[in-house]
Amino acid sequence: MTRAELPVLHALRCGGYSGTARLARATGLSEFETESVLIDLAATGLVTREFGAWGLTNAGRAADAARIARELESAGARAEVTAGYERFLVLNPELLDLCTAWQLRPVDGVPAVNDHDDHAYDARVLDRFADLHERTGPVLSALEAALPRFGRYRARLAGALDRAFGGELEYVADDTAAYHTVWAELHEDLLATLGIPR
Repeated sequence: MTRAELPVLHALRCGGYSGTARLARATGLSEFETESVLIDLAATGLVTREFGAWGLTNAGRAADAARIARELESAGARAEVTAGYERFLVLNPELLDLCTAWQLRPVDGVPAVNDHDDHAYDARVLDRFADLHERTGPVLSALEAALPRFGRYRARLAGALDRAFGGELEYVADDTAAYHTVWAELHEDLLATLGIPR
């Protein structure tokens, strides 16, 4: 398996069925290179394409699991990744609460769909996201030190938050590159890396 194939295969493992552009963002490869890698992986039976999206086959899932198990073992990083996962789990309920606060806001004491017309409310929730992101930084740094591939999450989360603060509100929870989406991929990556079933 080539150096470019590994991150594409793992991005599909963590993000599920995806288009080429999403996989390129997740891996840092160009869309052209990503498409080429996907075609090669499809030729070996590791990925499939359905309804315009790419996904893992059972063989692809098994190949990725074997590869990341070898990576974790050769890096001797199980203890560090486990510690990072445990710290992540402390922050995860707060992220879920923030996503709920983003999607619903109290109106006369009753939760209502957030239409994002109350800019002061949205600003308060975004500030709480920024605080969570800052506290997530050391967790991400430790994970990246253990396994460098975790470094992509820091840039992707920061980019989503920057875009949300810039007015692109879909980058909080409503886009394939949204903060919540990338966070969910990180969660899945930690589970997959440690071999913990969902």
